Amino acid sequence: METSGGVGTGADTSGSPDTAQQTFAPPSDDGSPATPGTDGTDGTDSRTTPPATSPGPTPSPAPSRGKPPTPAVLSWGAPTTEPVDQRWCQKVAVGFRNSGGTAVRSGSVTFGTHIIGALGIDWGTVDSTVDLPVPIAPGAHEDHTWTVCVDAWRVPLGMHLETRDVSVRWK
Repeated sequence: METSGGVGTGADTSGSPDTAQQTFAPPSDDGSPATPGTDGTDGTDSRTTPPATSPGPTPSPAPSRGKPPTPAVLSWGAPTTEPVDQRWCQKVAVGFRNSGGTAVRSGSVTFGTHIIGALGIDWGTVDSTVDLPVPIAPGAHEDHTWTVCVDAWRVPLGMHLETRDVSVRWK
């Protein structure tokens, strides 16, 4: 096969082992003829070692497969309260934070609601339990508000509620 102008390759692609491959190099920038395999522009490399490659990105270590994620670690703050129209109810807000490695999937919140008399005397505490607002994702912070009520007869005129205690159970 012949090429014109000294550019291109003339090679027999029949795959025969005795077929020689011929390569023609283009002239260099100054017009002098180039020698194949010396200027790197002819597509061949006369070196016997492979060309150096630029280093690629360092592979990150594979995640450990035998180590399970850490369990959920739930914490909560003090309740904040706000009155509602009925003296035997109040809105209670609690913030939850999961600092563990897995989500909180289930649980309950128990409120200790104190019945306070007109002179500030604590006449008793009523516990009420509600479901925990789940799921709480790892690293998440969530605030939730409930309306907590006791029996109306427990809070006569002049008395009020104070929800002070919060306990939580979770999985």
